[in-house]
Amino acid sequence: MKIERLPLNGLRAFAAASREGSFKVAADRLGVTPGAVSRQIKQLEERLAVTLFERHANGVRTTAAGRRLAEDVDAGLARIAAGMEAIANITPDITRLLLSAPPSFTQLWLLPRLADFELRHRQLEISIDASQALSEPSWHDTDARLALRYGRPPWPGVSTLPLFGDVLVPVCSPTLLDHRPIEQPHDLLAHTLFDVCWSTSGSGGFPNWRDWFAAAGLAGQPLPTLRHYSLYGLALDQVIAGRGLILASLPVVADRLVSGILTCPFGDRWMLPSPFRYELVTPDNGKPPEGIREFIDWLLDEARQFSLTTPGMPEP
Repeated sequence: MKIERLPLNGLRAFAAASREGSFKVAADRLGVTPGAVSRQIKQLEERLAVTLFERHANGVRTTAAGRRLAEDVDAGLARIAAGMEAIANITPDITRLLLSAPPSFTQLWLLPRLADFELRHRQLEISIDASQALSEPSWHDTDARLALRYGRPPWPGVSTLPLFGDVLVPVCSPTLLDHRPIEQPHDLLAHTLFDVCWSTSGSGGFPNWRDWFAAAGLAGQPLPTLRHYSLYGLALDQVIAGRGLILASLPVVADRLVSGILTCPFGDRWMLPSPFRYELVTPDNGKPPEGIREFIDWLLDEARQFSLTTPGMPEP
């Protein structure tokens, strides 16, 4: 049935009567007469060619068909009510940002830094969509959708603001070195190596362990066992547990290197430059709302400070 032809008054009367088990009580709830409720429900039954209520002296009771319809009608009315309440509760002074970003980068780099910004900018409501897929950016008067992306520019149809470049570095748990020291690249051949498989657009040509060994002077060397994961977070859990090494994006593991949870056995030696970059994707026209502009300025400054203070990072 087309939405334009829905008997809304009849459905509203039916929903109230099915909840109350009484046409009279339903009429009181709706501010109409019991006769009006009875007529609307009768018309609804005739239209559907289905009996919705069993009438008896002490009231009414929904039939099996009535109970099924009541569940759907109640759910629909509740959703409409929730939508209207949400619109009514919109605060004009609040600017909303939906930020799409890769899950591992979101968890390991963005969120630890974002908390302080949110405390100082309560007029900006930020929601995070942890996703590898590139969503189309947009901005309006009081809301915006932006994306953080890791890949090889350019991104077609949008504008981008560079955050920082990337280098790849072997990292492991300090406990791993207690059992089996690592001093030279060939020492890694005796360990399990974890690999993150990228499946996003623009991920072709992402450097891997074979590229790292070639850059370290071990081209053509048979690699040890590789464990493949789709997310850094999953692989890092295994690495932190001391089960092997990962060739990691430095921004993703930088905080854990500082805390000592992870370590780079070679220090700043044998770091592999990556052609991929971290960038903020924005619409290619228009201007951001004021609150969004503040977020962009903060993010660019945070990225610049990170590049300047993190050993091994490319210069901004």
